[in-house]
Amino acid sequence: MAPKRPPEREEETNFRARKKQKLNEARTISVQSPTDNAVAGPSGLGPIIQTSMKNLPGAIDVVKFAESRSYEINAMQSAMKTASSSSTHRAWQVLPRHLRRRAASHDPRRVPLRLRAKARAEMDPVKKKALGRNMPKLGKAKQIARTEILLKRQSQCYSSSSIQFTEVYVRQENKRWLETHIWHAKRMKMENMWGYRLAVTPTEKSFRPSHRASLHGSILHDASYEALVELKGPENVLTSILNVCCDPQSRVGKLASGGITLNTHFYEPNSYPFHLMCPVTIMWEPLSPRDHRSSSLKQGKKKGKRKATHHPQTDIPLSRRVWLRFHPAVFDDVFKALQSATSNALQDLKTRGAPPAEVEIADMRGEVSVFEIMGPKSSQVLKGALSPVMDNASDDFRKFWSSLGDLQSTGSIARNTVIGFTVYDPRLKYPPKNAKVHLNDTLNLSTVQLYPSSCLARSDIWDDSIRMKLKRPRFKKSELDERRSKNLVPGTPLKPQRQDDRIPILLIQRSVEQNDGGEAIHGWTLIIPAGWSMAFLPSLLFTGTRVGGQRERQAQFFEAGTACFPRDFPATSLYNSYSAERAKTEQDKWIRTPPAKRPNYEKLGTRSPWIADWDVVLGLKTAGAASSPDLVPTQREAQTARLVDAVDSENATLRAEIKDRREKRSMTGVPDLLNSGKLLESALVSVRLAPCSRGAPRDLAAIYSIPEETLKNAVSSNTRLGQVKIM
Repeated sequence: MAPKRPPEREEETNFRARKKQKLNEARTISVQSPTDNAVAGPSGLGPIIQTSMKNLPGAIDVVKFAESRSYEINAMQSAMKTASSSSTHRAWQVLPRHLRRRAASHDPRRVPLRLRAKARAEMDPVKKKALGRNMPKLGKAKQIARTEILLKRQSQCYSSSSIQFTEVYVRQENKRWLETHIWHAKRMKMENMWGYRLAVTPTEKSFRPSHRASLHGSILHDASYEALVELKGPENVLTSILNVCCDPQSRVGKLASGGITLNTHFYEPNSYPFHLMCPVTIMWEPLSPRDHRSSSLKQGKKKGKRKATHHPQTDIPLSRRVWLRFHPAVFDDVFKALQSATSNALQDLKTRGAPPAEVEIADMRGEVSVFEIMGPKSSQVLKGALSPVMDNASDDFRKFWSSLGDLQSTGSIARNTVIGFTVYDPRLKYPPKNAKVHLNDTLNLSTVQLYPSSCLARSDIWDDSIRMKLKRPRFKKSELDERRSKNLVPGTPLKPQRQDDRIPILLIQRSVEQNDGGEAIHGWTLIIPAGWSMAFLPSLLFTGTRVGGQRERQAQFFEAGTACFPRDFPATSLYNSYSAERAKTEQDKWIRTPPAKRPNYEKLGTRSPWIADWDVVLGLKTAGAASSPDLVPTQREAQTARLVDAVDSENATLRAEIKDRREKRSMTGVPDLLNSGKLLESALVSVRLAPCSRGAPRDLAAIYSIPEETLKNAVSSNTRLGQVKIM
C-alpha cells in the first residue's frame, strides 16, 4: 500500500489562501459609496417612476455625465488591468507564438516594451551565494584560451582576404554554413544535407501557417546552397554543349537573349532519354546594345541589289556567358558531364575546320546568394524592402516598379521573366513598412504590358570585378545606426550618400505549378552578390513574411502537384541514396517502437515497407509469394496477347519520336535500350490522387485496384465523387 501523503504545512495553506485572496481582490470592481449630491438624474438614489417618461431629461450633458461616472470608469479600467496582470499566465506566455523567445522567461528585455514591467515583477529575486562556497569550474582556463583563439582567428580573417573570411563559418570538412546560418540555427531545426548545414523546419508549429502563407501571404526560403556553374565562350559552342545535355523539348537556343530563364532536365551527354541527372535552370547573360548591333549585322542577308555590307569585326564569334543552377548533391556529376560535352564540342569544331574556340567552365558556388519568396504578397515584400537606383533606369523598369506594389500575384507576369536592376543598401531604410496589397484598378501590371527583354534583364551582377568589390558591405550596422542617431526626426530613413554601396541584383519570376491541376504557387527568386544575405534578410522579414525550411519547400511542390527533386525522381542516382537514408531512419524508428504499437508488415504481406520497390511495381522483378492467401500482388500484370501489338506499335512510335528529337539536336549515336523493345518498361507517369472523403495517405502508401462492380457501387452511392468515368 502506498504511503499516505504528508499533511500540508500551515505555511503552504496560508500561501494558497493569500494567493486566492489576491486573485479575488484583483478581479473585484470597487464601487463608490452612495452620496446625496448626485448630479445625473436617472442614476440617482431617488425613486424612479417607470409608468411615465415625463421625468426623464430630454438631453444630458456628456461632460457632466462622464465626470459623475469617472469613479466607476476608473475602477473598471483598473480592475481590468489588475485582473490581467494577476492571471496565471506570465508575460511571455501572453505573446503570440512568433514573438516568443527562449530567454524571455528570465530576461525581461526579450519581451516587448509594454510588458517589461510585468516581466520584471514576475522575476524571482537573485539569490546571493554564501561567501567561501564558490567552487572553481573545471576547464575555465581552457574556455578562456579557446575564446581568445577564436577572436584572434576572426580578427585575422577580417583583416585578410575574403576567401579566408569564409573559413570562419567552416566547423568541419563535411559541411558548410550559409551566411544566414546563425539566424536559422536559433529558430529552425538544422541537419547536415548535401554538404551543407541546412534548416529543415521551424521549431514552432508552422506547417499550416506556412501553407497558408504560400497561398495567401508570403514565405521566404534561403536557397543559397544550390550549385552554380558558369560557361563562357562562343554562343554557338555553348548552345551545342547544352543541346547534347538537356531535354530536346526545351528551347535552349531561342532563349539566348537573356530575358527568360529555362527550366529543363539535365542528362549525360548524348544519353537522352536515359541517365537523367537532375533538373536545371539555365540563365543567359543579357545581350548589351553593342552585342545586339553585332548580331543584327551577322544576320544580314545578301538579297537583291542592296546587299549587306561585309564587316570584318563580325567574323569574330560572339562571346557569351550562361549560368546553370541545379541541386548541390549532383555537382560533381554535372561538372564532369559539362567537361565531357565541351571536349566533344571543341573536337567537332576542329574536325569541321572551323576557327578554334575556348570555353571556360567555372565553379560559382559561394559567389551569389539566393532567396525564394513565394506567395501573393511577395511583390509587396520586395517593394517595401528594396529601394532601386533610378538614375539610369529604363522606362520599362520604372513602369514595372511603380506597379509592383499593386500586383496581387506574380502569375500575371510571363513565366521565368528576368528583371535586373541595382538597389541601395536595404539597411538604410530599415525598418521597412509592412506588406499590404493595394487594390487599384487603374494601375495594373497587365495594363503596363511588361514583356521579357534583354534590356530589362541587364544587371552588373554578371561582372566578376563588381561582385568582388561587394564581397563585404562597406559599412557595419553600428556605423549605420550611428548615422541614424544623428537624424533630427527619429525613425527617418537614411538618405543614400555617394560612398554607400549600390548592389546589383536579379529578380526572376518563379512558379510552382502543374498543367493538369493543383494549386499554383507564384513568387520571385532574388539573386544577390555573396556577403549580403544578412543585410537583406532582416528587411525582407520585417515586411511580414514567414521563413520556411526544406519541409515547407517540399510541401509547396506537393500541393502544386509538381515533382520535387530528389524525392520524386526515382530514375536518378541521387534518389537511391536519398531513399536508402530515409528507409534507414524509418526502420530504426520502427524497431524502437514496441511491437504492440507498430504495424506487423510480415503479416500484412508488405514486401518493402520502408523503400519504394520500383522494380516490382514496374514488373521488372517478381515479388515473393505473399504469406496471406487474401493478399493480391500489386506489380504489373503480364501483357496479354491482345495487348502485345498495341504495345509494340507504341514502342515504335515513341522510338521514332525520340530519334527525331535527337537528330535535331545533333546527338551522335543511339543508346542500346532505344533499339530494344523494352523502352516502356521503365517509363513512369506522375499521377495526382485526391481522397473522396476524409483522410490523407502517407508516403509509401499502397494503392490497390478496385473491381469494376465494387467501383460502380461506390460511385453510385457517393454523391461527392461527381462525374467519374470508369475505364
